[in-house]
Amino acid sequence: MVVTVGLLVALAALVWAGLNVSRLWKTDTHGAKLTETSIQSKAVPGERPVSVVVPEGAGDGDRGMLVFLHGRSGDDGSYTDDEEFFEALAAQGDRAPIVVFPDGGESSYWHDRDTGDWGSFVTDEVIPQMAEKFGTDPDRVAIGGISMGGFGALDLAMKNPGMFCAVGGHSPALFLSGGESAPGAFDDAEDFDDNDVLATAEADPDAFGSQAVFLDAGKSDPFVPGVTQLAESLETASLNPSVHLHWPGGHDENYWNAHWDEYLRFYAGALAAC
Repeated sequence: MVVTVGLLVALAALVWAGLNVSRLWKTDTHGAKLTETSIQSKAVPGERPVSVVVPEGAGDGDRGMLVFLHGRSGDDGSYTDDEEFFEALAAQGDRAPIVVFPDGGESSYWHDRDTGDWGSFVTDEVIPQMAEKFGTDPDRVAIGGISMGGFGALDLAMKNPGMFCAVGGHSPALFLSGGESAPGAFDDAEDFDDNDVLATAEADPDAFGSQAVFLDAGKSDPFVPGVTQLAESLETASLNPSVHLHWPGGHDENYWNAHWDEYLRFYAGALAAC
């Protein structure tokens, strides 16, 4: 299990990085505006890039914010050249959120750790600064992510009850134990225990509070066992998460691109109802 999950995650990251570099065509944004900005971070000292997508027709204060966290070896631009993303965002019409893509480094796993306070970077810097800069509704924020970012979104939603209207873990990197985690995902055993999403949900199924929760993974994804365990814990709390483990595919770009519509429909609906 250790070798299988670790190698697959590393391979997916390398393929993802290569695809991002190789894409040279101009993406159709379907009327959305892409802005590349940055934050002078104290949590993770230095200048951190942030990409922000504003849907066509968005005005000050009338849209919610979706903070979307990238996977391992990704960056703030990992998804901004995916036409499937822009097409799905446009399909949400007036409910389409402003989408914020922060840069989380090579393998931060989006939590406070020795390399920097990556979780605090998102909650204390990215969200308030981007809300002010782009005029989003401060009371309507959702968080989600893919793989490493899916884990980070779930971890941050648990640690910040009441901050988010919804959380989504798409192929989230949920390791069943510290010994099975990918190299570099955690500083040590204590760091893993402090950020063990599965153990937290098992001990307290109400850990997400009233947040809407979306979980998915392709049928051949190595993280299906972890996602299944989390879903079962949440269902005992009658949280009724939206769980999708029947979709074909693995831990790769083809799978995620096939489901941007489901992802963004979930976030847009949750933010509208928040």
